Amino acid sequence: MKKIKFIIKKIISIFVTLLSRFKAGRFFYSQIVDNSMTRVHKVNHNDLELFISIPNALNEYRAKTFSSKEPETLEWIDRMTENAIFWDIGANVGLYSCYAAKKKNCRVFSFEPSVFNLELLARNIFINELVGQITIVPLPLSESLDFNTLNMSTTDWGGALSTFGEKYGVDGKNLNSIFKIPTIGLSMNDAVDNLNIPQPDYIKMDVDGIEHLILKGGISILKNAKEILIEINDNFHDQSVESIKFLKQAGFSLKEKRHAEEFNTGPAEFIFNQIWVK
Repeated sequence: MKKIKFIIKKIISIFVTLLSRFKAGRFFYSQIVDNSMTRVHKVNHNDLELFISIPNALNEYRAKTFSSKEPETLEWIDRMTENAIFWDIGANVGLYSCYAAKKKNCRVFSFEPSVFNLELLARNIFINELVGQITIVPLPLSESLDFNTLNMSTTDWGGALSTFGEKYGVDGKNLNSIFKIPTIGLSMNDAVDNLNIPQPDYIKMDVDGIEHLILKGGISILKNAKEILIEINDNFHDQSVESIKFLKQAGFSLKEKRHAEEFNTGPAEFIFNQIWVK
């Protein structure tokens, strides 16, 4: 399959190169790009209508599996109190940010540092008419204020599996970084103290590996939060053990850990969304 994909990409690359040599070809190519960026998929979940930008196959997959990929996350959002402050840490293209804002009228802060995801995050906020409810924070969270690099394993729109300031990924193993973004990381404490972002009532955290470092840098914020949904890999010892330690230190107890049945086998077999409450 990888070989077939490589061949297809090579053919497309040659085709685009040939098109770019001619004015008509450049116009044709620009129309393809423009059309892809305006494609939208409508999702209906629990009588709520959501619009999702789908410029590529990955985002189309995210849209079409919205209700089935992480049902535990949607159910958790459904239980939130109205008008709460919600931090979406690792917002990606904003599916859960938009759902929380629409479903529970949350004031949302979407933390997403990937330049490839930020445009789609902004588009999804706009097309769902949520500009007044969601604020994009285009910086990674970490243990402390730090100048470092966001190491990325993909440059796809809607891609995941990146890490700030570390060389490992979601499994604790070396991350195959193909792109790097020099940026500034900050802690949860910094977000409140220096950026005046309101204290969250609810936190969703999915950053593919450094969850425990973010928790460590935000104990005082965690102590005042109501609930947190966090993605943890049980096979990544340091992440799992340290995360549990900091969450308990902040006064949380584990309510449940789940993932969809499709993840019972494969690389995500030991990765669960854990819901911690007080």
